[in-house]
Amino acid sequence: MRSYSWLIAAIMATPALLAMLVRPAFAHHPFAMQEAGTLNALQGLISGVGHPLLGPDHLLFLLAIGFVGLNRPRQWLAPLLAAGLLGSAISQLIPLPETLSVYAEALLSLSLVVTGLVALGKASPLLLLPFISLHGYLLGGVIIGAEPTPLTAYFLGLIISQGSMLLIVTTYSKRLLDSIGNGGQRIAAGIWIGIGAAFSWSLLIP
Repeated sequence: MRSYSWLIAAIMATPALLAMLVRPAFAHHPFAMQEAGTLNALQGLISGVGHPLLGPDHLLFLLAIGFVGLNRPRQWLAPLLAAGLLGSAISQLIPLPETLSVYAEALLSLSLVVTGLVALGKASPLLLLPFISLHGYLLGGVIIGAEPTPLTAYFLGLIISQGSMLLIVTTYSKRLLDSIGNGGQRIAAGIWIGIGAAFSWSLLIP
């Protein structure tokens, strides 16, 4: 039988390394030093593509979906992407008050805990939808005040970035879980729960 020990080791190490190397990133994007209103279309597109990959809480949440063991995972692609984009759209209509930003970031980190619980069968997979919508809401909040053209380009970038990640994750989810087995899935779920709880604790208890 072919050994997948190297794959299992890499999978288990990736989230831990990301958590150690990068702190949770709220409202970070490639042009964070600029006001949203000064972005041009190209900058908006690049920001939309790169933003979900710069914050470990966003990236780890997308990766964690692959460990959940969704039934017919490819069918979840459209609902997850739509929920994320809906959250981004809502952020343009109802901006997040600055006083709530830390709590929103902590809740974002707790989405990793929820994903781990879903992977363990302790929570419904339907919880992924409101949480990815929350991710989308916070991703959309960084470009409030932008002109229509860069705003549209930013949303296009989000579709490309998150859509590509979700497509990869849902496509290879079953193969991944078959490779690491039930025990590997439980270990991965524990890692997500630990990282999410640690991120939230560090934000709420300085």
